[in-house]
Amino acid sequence: MPQTRPFAALRYNLQHVGSLSDVVAPPYDVIDPKLQDELYKRHAANVIRIILNRTEPGDSTGEEKYARAAKFVQQWQSEGVLVRDAKPAYYVYHQTFEVDGTTVTRRGFQGRVRTTPFGEGNIYPHEETHASAKADRLKLTTATKQNNSQIFGLYPDPTNEVIDLLDAATVGTEPIEATDHLGVRHTLWPVTDETVIAKVNALMDDRPMFVADGHHRYETSCNYKNQVAAELNSAEQGGSLPVDHPANFVMTMLVGMSDPGMVVLPTHRLLRGTRSFSSAEITTALGEYFDCDVVAGGARAAAEVWGMMQQAAEQGLIGLYATGDETWLLCRATDKSAGKMAQIAADQSADWRGLGVSLLHRLVIDDLLSAKGHPKPTYVHEVTEVVDGIEGQGSQAESDSDEPYTLAALVMPAQLEHVERISLHKERMPAKSTYFYPKLLSGLTFNPLS
Repeated sequence: MPQTRPFAALRYNLQHVGSLSDVVAPPYDVIDPKLQDELYKRHAANVIRIILNRTEPGDSTGEEKYARAAKFVQQWQSEGVLVRDAKPAYYVYHQTFEVDGTTVTRRGFQGRVRTTPFGEGNIYPHEETHASAKADRLKLTTATKQNNSQIFGLYPDPTNEVIDLLDAATVGTEPIEATDHLGVRHTLWPVTDETVIAKVNALMDDRPMFVADGHHRYETSCNYKNQVAAELNSAEQGGSLPVDHPANFVMTMLVGMSDPGMVVLPTHRLLRGTRSFSSAEITTALGEYFDCDVVAGGARAAAEVWGMMQQAAEQGLIGLYATGDETWLLCRATDKSAGKMAQIAADQSADWRGLGVSLLHRLVIDDLLSAKGHPKPTYVHEVTEVVDGIEGQGSQAESDSDEPYTLAALVMPAQLEHVERISLHKERMPAKSTYFYPKLLSGLTFNPLS
């Protein structure tokens, strides 16, 4: 693994802000305008003012928000709202949450990871990135000169020896805690023991890392490093970026892939812009490549369909809702689907072609239903959100229109073994193949880059 090292974080001074829960926020890319407004009102020092500063009346270029974010960082440090830790630490980070009525804890730790461009080392992405998001994050990083949110990295550790070592070092240490808007409890302990840190450094050095979340922030970190290096090189003294310069690293939450708290949730699809197919039309179109069974009960039979999919736990199972006759179909890929995928996605590995999301988009929607080029789907995680979307109820945060949906799909999430195998092929999964729950909080720590 690229070098993993501790860092002296900039953190909220609880004597100033009171409850940590009032100043933290989810990652910027899952915050809709309503939640953004709520976080602005929650506390004058909420991290939302840094990670997602909103446009204000009088802004003329759209760039003013980055300068405001930087001003808050400077102001809060001068006022003692944010204080730098005295010693470098690894920050043990537990998240406690409920899944299907069971309480689960995911254990990891925050550190700094030395960056290398994707494809040049053993840090592996699994999703595509977009230039606009990277440009936005680079402007924010340049203005604030710090990592404002961690990325989420996974590493192989069959026996969980790294986190067990760090957990043992937290015994007797008072943690800090925050509860987010979804009721997830986030607990943080700094570990500064140099002996423990040295052991963790050694244990982590030979392991690959797979980026679970934060691909845009990771690539932004690489771009920021290049930017700082270019500035130093063009300076009058003709300097270069020192090997230990903070810009060489990115703040990262590291979780072992065998941790019992690793949960991957599905991301279902609601589509517009396709034909309003009947169940018979879909069955005919999918032909010999899928065996399709009708599930009676209208839109609300989605829960029954998803229950059968969960029980079978097969990537080749897809639930399709035909709006033409308001009927759900449970579709199981046949052996012939693999041959068809090999024809239409010959540039991808068999592992990639076998993913449920790959089968759904490349084979079913684009090819068999001839709906390639449809508008961006609305992505949701709960079956109830799928039903609400079909029935025109509720508010889907990612929806780009008020028009009725013409097709819905339930799809199995990719699992950790798929992330590892496909990443090692140096491939990227289709968009929204995974949803690692819960999200990491912004505002627990900041990593200064100067």
